[in-house]
Amino acid sequence: MLQHGELLRSTLLDGNLQWLCYLSSTGVYGHYGGAWVDEDYPTSPTSELAKLRLDAEEGWLNLGQGLGFSTQVFRLGGIYGPGRSAVDTIIKQEPPSEGQKMRKSRQYTARVHVEDISQALKASIYTPSSRGIYNIVDDDPAPREEVFTYAEDLIMKKWPGRTSSNSASAASPTKKDDSRGDKRVSNMRMKRELGVRLLHPSYRSGLLSIIDQMENPFHCSP
Repeated sequence: MLQHGELLRSTLLDGNLQWLCYLSSTGVYGHYGGAWVDEDYPTSPTSELAKLRLDAEEGWLNLGQGLGFSTQVFRLGGIYGPGRSAVDTIIKQEPPSEGQKMRKSRQYTARVHVEDISQALKASIYTPSSRGIYNIVDDDPAPREEVFTYAEDLIMKKWPGRTSSNSASAASPTKKDDSRGDKRVSNMRMKRELGVRLLHPSYRSGLLSIIDQMENPFHCSP
């Protein structure tokens, strides 16, 4: 869309747009050896996708500011929710995606429940802010292995004897040790300036809410 700048500008100006937001990724920070990072830290993306996201961030911010719109960039952690979670992956015995394979060796992984993304978006619409960038993540950048172990425990408690035979391999990290440790992403600006109170501050709350809403996926009709 940004490649059609003039058309985009004229189209936006013809409407009644008052707020503009681009959903980006915490991947634009790159690796910080396990240190905490916030929105003021320099970005150093390592993947081509993250570099493109950073370019898009700058493009949308410049466009919105040039048109006089309130414009924000939300850097999201890994998105999960009903139908897309460690619980669902284990139950469905799905092979890990390329992104999941990359996250296996990380010491820390930023994530956020889709309900918290929604409330952060709503808060940014109704809370005028001069800030351009917000991290939208939960309080607990836990490793993927820990999350899958907890998800498997939830499944075993709710449906005894029904865990996936390959769930352990889904949770296990790769043999390669990521000495860079990735990073831990701070959400303090989101809380302080947008007034967001996380519904799911940890993967534990998020996964528990997901499994509590699930019908028995192992039930076989006669």
